Amino acid sequence: MTSEFSASLTFSGMIARKHQFSLPLDYQNPDGEQISIFVREISSPENQDKALPFIVFFQGGPGFGAVRPAANGGWIKRALKEYRVLLLDQRGTGLSTPVSFASLAHLPASEQAEYLSHFRADNIIRDAETIRKQLTNDEKWTILGQSFGGFCVLKYLNDAPEGLAEAYITGGIPSLTRSADEVYQATYKRVQAKNQDFFNRFSDAQDLVKALASHIQDNEVFLATGERLTVEMLQLLGINIGMEQGPESVYYLLEQALIETATGTQVNPLFLAHFCQLLDFNTNPIFALLHESIYCQQSASNWAAHRVRQQYPEFNYQTDKPFLFTGEMVYPWMFEQFNNLKPLQQAAKKLAEKQDWPNLYQVDKLADNQVPVAAAIYSEDMFVEMQYSLETTAQVGKLKYWLTSEYEHNGIRMDGEHILDRLIAINRGEKLR
Repeated sequence: MTSEFSASLTFSGMIARKHQFSLPLDYQNPDGEQISIFVREISSPENQDKALPFIVFFQGGPGFGAVRPAANGGWIKRALKEYRVLLLDQRGTGLSTPVSFASLAHLPASEQAEYLSHFRADNIIRDAETIRKQLTNDEKWTILGQSFGGFCVLKYLNDAPEGLAEAYITGGIPSLTRSADEVYQATYKRVQAKNQDFFNRFSDAQDLVKALASHIQDNEVFLATGERLTVEMLQLLGINIGMEQGPESVYYLLEQALIETATGTQVNPLFLAHFCQLLDFNTNPIFALLHESIYCQQSASNWAAHRVRQQYPEFNYQTDKPFLFTGEMVYPWMFEQFNNLKPLQQAAKKLAEKQDWPNLYQVDKLADNQVPVAAAIYSEDMFVEMQYSLETTAQVGKLKYWLTSEYEHNGIRMDGEHILDRLIAINRGEKLR
């Protein structure tokens, strides 16, 4: 079923309508528990009454709701010229039966893990395809995926290509066959390179971060969300140095981390508040719970990032060695240190040990893909190994790509209008502007 708000909402240069769908938690048991999936439809004022095709956006993550646009800009501005845009809150995020420690508190750990096992890309695509049939009278639509959203695009091409007219990917072409261990062996090297770039750019950053690390080792320092700040937590800020404008945000935060007071050196309350805003583990638990599972096919992750880290001891901070940030890796200790992850520790352990994750991709089927696909691959991307992305481009039929060093992982947020325009031109064989 779908229920739709009758009134349209007017934003700056956009008209929005809300759609809510009741869909199965488990598609193998369609009459069982139902969850709510929320989609926001965006159109331009001049096109709001036109029957334009849809383009569906798959957000990065996993575990984050779709973008909430405040104005007609970026990739949405380009898309609205010829589409109606659908912003899908993937199951468990945004307004789609959101997952949190509170929403799962009534379940024992084994049932929490079973519930969460239904929140990977396979079921996200089942949701989208069910919505397409209900919303469009079974017409084909176009899809766009950023980061983890690119994983969803490939899963859609694998599972339901008959529903697609075209597909676009930015910053997220996964390997079809490589394990989580292989992925992290590659990405730790990319994180090392980003650390080198960061500390070369900001010549006093190493001194600033080591002074802070020393202080929090010697003193109890508590974040605005109540956790004691640890060096391991501090290293997690590195997820931001792989983003456009992220290194600047981290540096400015470090620059004002320590202040002198009448009672001695203290951590600036501003730092303690802003630190929490740069990390999402307390507010978006699906990311920590399911991040490694996005690579799993008939195998367990067994805390792959944590195990592979032992091959890179330079990430284990020592006072007489350079400080290094980590990337988007998830570690078991996070479920001991972050307040909103602590209640999910046993569920996380069960998910890490789960061996029977369904296969995600069929290599032979994707080789015969007939849906036009255009992808942007960022050669300096900290989160996605370029060689693995290129490996996949050779395995998927009708996939054309644009390899560029112009952007970091979040390029679509910074220059989305140009990026989507170029990808549309590539897909359609048009002359690049």
